[in-house]
Amino acid sequence: MSYLDYTVERVPTGWRKILYLNWPLVFLVTAVSCIGFLMLYSVSGGEIDRWAMPQMERFAAGMVLMIALAFVPIWFWRSISVGAYVICVLLLVLVEVMGHVGMGAQRWLIVGPIRIQPSELTKIAFVMTLAAYYDWLPVEKVSRPLWVLIPVILILTPTALVLMQPDLGTSVMLIAGGGIVMFAAGVSLWYFGAVIAVVVGLVTAVMESRGTDWQLLHDYQFRRIDTFLDPGSDPLGAGYNIMQAQIALGSGGWSGRGFMQGTQSRLNFLPEKHTDFIFTSLAEEFGFVGAASLLALYILILGFCLHSALTNRDRFASLMTIGIAGTFFLYFSINMATVMGMLPAKGSPLPLVSYGGTSLMILLMGFGILQSAHVHRPR
Repeated sequence: MSYLDYTVERVPTGWRKILYLNWPLVFLVTAVSCIGFLMLYSVSGGEIDRWAMPQMERFAAGMVLMIALAFVPIWFWRSISVGAYVICVLLLVLVEVMGHVGMGAQRWLIVGPIRIQPSELTKIAFVMTLAAYYDWLPVEKVSRPLWVLIPVILILTPTALVLMQPDLGTSVMLIAGGGIVMFAAGVSLWYFGAVIAVVVGLVTAVMESRGTDWQLLHDYQFRRIDTFLDPGSDPLGAGYNIMQAQIALGSGGWSGRGFMQGTQSRLNFLPEKHTDFIFTSLAEEFGFVGAASLLALYILILGFCLHSALTNRDRFASLMTIGIAGTFFLYFSINMATVMGMLPAKGSPLPLVSYGGTSLMILLMGFGILQSAHVHRPR
C-alpha cells in the first residue's frame, strides 16, 4: 500500500473521493481558464462585464458540475452511455426539424432561455458509447470486419446529421474522436491505412477533376480552396480573416506587444477576436512565449489525462478517458491550426479560453466524467 493510499484509508469514507480527484488536472484547467478571463478582458477593451465576467460565472458553475460528476460511480456512465447516444442523435434530428439558424448554420435548439448545441453533447456521448462497446466486446473480435462495422456506423450516424447543419469542423472532430477510441481499443492499423488511402484518393480525384467534364466540385468551391492555399489572392474577401490573423500572430514577435496593447484586436481588424481567433490576440499581446506557454499547459492537461487512462485497469474507464482527452486535443489543435492558416476556417473555439457557454460547460462536464473514471478506478 502506498503512503497516499494509507493516508486516504484514515480519512472518513465520505471525503475520500475528494482526495482521489486528479488535482493537477483541476489546477491546470483553472490556470488555462484564467488565461481566458484575462484575454476576454483585454479584447473587450477593459470592460469586465462584457465577456470576462459572464465567462467567469459559467466557469464557476462548470467547476461545481465537474466536481459533482466526479463523485458519480463509473458504472453509472457505462449504463447510460447507449441511452445518451440515442438521445443526442434524436436531438440532432430535432435540430434539422426546428433548430435555430445562426450565421448561416442550423445548429442550436432553444428551450426558453437555454440555448443547446446538440453536436457538442454528441462529442462526449458517442465516446462513452464506443468505450462501452469495446468494454463489452471480447478483445479477439476487435479487428474482425463485422465488429469493426458497428462502431463505424455509430460514428457516421451523428456525423451525417452534423454535416447537414452544416458543420464540417464538428463532423471532422466526431470522425477523428471515434478513430482515437478505435485505435486505443486495438483495431488493426490496416483499417486506418485503408481510410487514409481512400481520403488521399478522393482529394486527388477532386483536384484532378478541375476544368474537366467530370468536375466534382463547383467553381466557387475550388475558389475557396485557392483562397485557403493563398489568402493573398482575395485579401478583402474570403482571405481577409486569415490574413488579419497572420498579421496579429507575426506582430507579436518573441514577447508580444504587452497586455491590452494588441492593435489588431483593439482596432477591430481581427475577426471574432473573443471566440474563434482569440489565440491570435494572445499571441499578439504575449508573443511566442505566451502562445507556447498556453500550448504547454494544454499538453500537460493531455499528459495527466493519458496517465490516468494508462494506469486505470477498468477498460471502459480507460477508453473513455482516452476518448475525452482526444476530443480535447482536437479542440485546441484544430483551432490553432485554423488561425495559423494550416486548416480552413471553420469556427472551432479554443477550449477554456474562447468566449462561449455550451462548449465550456460540455468540456467541463467531459472532464467531470473523466474525473469519475479517475476517482473510481480499481485500487
